[in-house]
Amino acid sequence: MTPRPPLRCDVAVVGAGVIGLASAWRLAQRGARVVVADPAPGSGASGVAAGMLAPVTEARLGEEPLLRLNHASWARWPGFAAEVATAGGRSIGYRADGTLMVALDADDRAVLDDLASRHRAMGLEVEVLRGRQARALEPGLAPGTRAGLLAADERSVDPQALVGALQAACEAARVELLVGSVERVVTTAGGDRVTGVEVATAAGADGAPEMRVIEAGTVVLAAGCRSRDLPGLPAVARPPVRPVKGQVLTLRQPPGEALVTRTVRGIVRGSSIYLVPRDDGRVVVGATVEERGWDIRATAGGAYELLRDALALVPGLDDAELVAVRAGSRPGSPDDLPMIGTSADGLVTATGHHRNGILLTPITADAVAAIVAGEPAPDEVAPCDPRRFSSSGGPRPAAART
Repeated sequence: MTPRPPLRCDVAVVGAGVIGLASAWRLAQRGARVVVADPAPGSGASGVAAGMLAPVTEARLGEEPLLRLNHASWARWPGFAAEVATAGGRSIGYRADGTLMVALDADDRAVLDDLASRHRAMGLEVEVLRGRQARALEPGLAPGTRAGLLAADERSVDPQALVGALQAACEAARVELLVGSVERVVTTAGGDRVTGVEVATAAGADGAPEMRVIEAGTVVLAAGCRSRDLPGLPAVARPPVRPVKGQVLTLRQPPGEALVTRTVRGIVRGSSIYLVPRDDGRVVVGATVEERGWDIRATAGGAYELLRDALALVPGLDDAELVAVRAGSRPGSPDDLPMIGTSADGLVTATGHHRNGILLTPITADAVAAIVAGEPAPDEVAPCDPRRFSSSGGPRPAAART
């Protein structure tokens, strides 16, 4: 590979999904010189996410720290959405329609009733609806729909539009985007401080990839489920993330018909499914949750299950155009909480967001920018310290700095 002179900056961000791009943008707004490196910006989990901003309907008993984190980020979304759309000069498909959860038959209604009880136990606001009330809100629902729960304050966004707006906002803020694969994390001779990354960019004049070393005061690791495998990472800072496969469909509603007008989450013969509408008539249907390692093939079985349940829930979609079938990997963590914080001297980690990456983008970006500047992160981020998985506890690394 052809070597080139080092590229010097205050912060190098590894990963150009929504977490990496939003973090880079917030850092640049604070005056930092930022370089982002990614072989295919926006193509990871961000590229297949549905974009639900759903702290209530995603809530689970026993996950109170995640619930508090999700709510704190949800509260930031209105301002964040407006700011990104303005800075990026385009719509991000932000919608505040609420989420309607529905049960298709009597057994599903029992599951929904149990969910309602759990939500009440967690102090969450949901409105219990009869089947006919749910169908009044969404007339496209199957006639046999038995019951519903309305989380009126939930929202959604188009992640692909969000990626485009964040890229434009970063460009306007003079963030440099380096399209290339991060081959190695660079450390000092003793390995006690991270000092940059080595990136293989597009082929040079001789046909060989060009190697660029980015020297940085701080490296932000936001490479999703690939974060664990980067060569050169200090062992103490290697995040225990794993790929969790998800398959989604994109449909286009029949012309002149609005069969799905808000996010609908259904329980269909015991299976869970969601449908998230876009402003242009598309509907995202998802999503499978599969422990398949690095397999990201879109499969006939996965597509069949999603289509079967979507058509059972909204029968009129049988005439919808099938636009795309996609699969990707979410970055899962051992306790379902993301890893956000300093993980080694000179290294800040922001990964492991699993099903909540889009929802948690605003608070993660704010936290990363604060931590790099040596300031306290939002209180709700404290349980996300990436060092919580260290068996020895070990010495706590110094705060990141530019």
